[in-house]
Amino acid sequence: MRYFVTFFWTIILGHVVGYLGSSLMSATFHFQTSFVLSIIVATVIVVFSEVGTAGQTDTKAK
Repeated sequence: MRYFVTFFWTIILGHVVGYLGSSLMSATFHFQTSFVLSIIVATVIVVFSEVGTAGQTDTKAK
C-alpha cells in the first residue's frame, strides 16, 4: 500500500512541478514527459528508502 501511495503522490506532484516549470519557461506542457519523469523519480525514492532501511529493525521504546 505504501508503494501505491508513493507512486500516486509522486505522479501528482510531478505533474504540478512540470506544469509550473513549463509555465515559468513559457514552454508547452507535455503530459507524457511529466508522467515518465514522475515514475522514474518515484522508483528512485522507493529504491533509496528500501536500501536505507535494509539493516534496521523495528524497535520501540517501552
